[in-house]
Amino acid sequence: MFDNLSERLEGAFKVLKGQGHITEINIAESLKDVRRALLDADVSYKIAKQFTDQVKEKALGQNVLNAVKPGQMLVKIVHDDLAELMGGEKSDINLKGKPSVILIAGLQGSGKTTFTAKLANFLKKKQGKHPLMVAGDVYRPAAIDQLKVLGEQIGVEVYTEDGNKQPVKISKKSIDYAKEYGHDVVIIDTAGRLAIDEEMMNEISSVKKAVDPHETLFVVDSMTGQDAVNTAKAFNDRLDYDGVVLTKLDGDTRGGAALTVKAVVNKPIKFIGIGEKVDAIDVFHPERMADRILGMGDIVSLVEKAQEQFDESQAKDLQKKIAKNKFNFEDFLNQIKQIKKMGNVKDLMGMIPGMGKAIKNMDVDDDAFKEIEAIIYSMTPEEREDPTILNGSRRKRIANGSGTSIQEVNRLIKQFNETRKMMKAMSGGGGKNMMKMMKQMQSQGGGMR
Repeated sequence: MFDNLSERLEGAFKVLKGQGHITEINIAESLKDVRRALLDADVSYKIAKQFTDQVKEKALGQNVLNAVKPGQMLVKIVHDDLAELMGGEKSDINLKGKPSVILIAGLQGSGKTTFTAKLANFLKKKQGKHPLMVAGDVYRPAAIDQLKVLGEQIGVEVYTEDGNKQPVKISKKSIDYAKEYGHDVVIIDTAGRLAIDEEMMNEISSVKKAVDPHETLFVVDSMTGQDAVNTAKAFNDRLDYDGVVLTKLDGDTRGGAALTVKAVVNKPIKFIGIGEKVDAIDVFHPERMADRILGMGDIVSLVEKAQEQFDESQAKDLQKKIAKNKFNFEDFLNQIKQIKKMGNVKDLMGMIPGMGKAIKNMDVDDDAFKEIEAIIYSMTPEEREDPTILNGSRRKRIANGSGTSIQEVNRLIKQFNETRKMMKAMSGGGGKNMMKMMKQMQSQGGGMR
């Protein structure tokens, strides 16, 4: 996501490297490259030009402090303006009703049904809600089946009506059902089409009028670039929705939709989809996204993800073990499990400042720790508890049992011992320990080619 844009912007800022101050000439050259980078990211010419004109005006009007280099000043201005272009600050979902009614709209194939389940899972786990999902796409039987399967995965009930082909009636009755059975959020999935048509618009407008939702979200596939923005505008003209959801931002997308949809429809991006799994959903933070686009990482989101997974009491117990040099392979395995729960490994690494560029062309899949786990699982409980007993014959047995080589087993044990020493030396910095461990495991090479 945004890799190419990040690289192009970095090149644009280099124009000012070594310059003593910002001038009309050097800022024009630098911003010409910024504009080209935005156009390549599928940002419309009009918005790209408005953006660079605004940056130029601010840059020439700045009194650059002696301690701040012109290139650094331009990065700061571009960062702030990118964040503003994408909405400025995060916009929360409205959950004030009893029950709160959320209507999901969009084209077929945009990811509406999957997002419905992701949102239900998010509200259930993060906000303690008791959601009800409504199968309102009556024209595509697979959509109903898909929602039922997803509902079973996340433990959320799905409201359906066999034989009923009237989305308006289904939606209205689902709200009565939610009130009767104590659901505090109703999320209505609706039918999409392969293209915008009058029939679809009339139907979704009728559903909205009938249920009067507290929140209407438009789901759009970010892979379609400027087409996504045009579709967003067409829907907003009819529905006047409350927010946008950008799906498939983990794909090979140029990012133009994320950068410009707010400017075109004047509605905030509220969520982004970053994978196919039901927990692959993030609240959209414009400033954090600007950080990532400019290669600054997103350490705040990384810490938040870590806090969600790491139990405070367990962390204190672990800290004591580290201080006493009692950290063992069982603890190591538990740390890996918790890191994996945080999300896509490459995406997590990209949140570390400076790491995005380093891993751009690296193949880091979700099984990045598979070999490490296989080796640890092949150890006996005694060996995991006390790694000092891992002699030659034990290592050979572990290699055979895990389907790896003795060299790989030796390398992991060496890395583990080095990590344990490092963690003991720096015991007291819990969050840093975890990130250092990640880097250690990265250098182990498991799953990275």
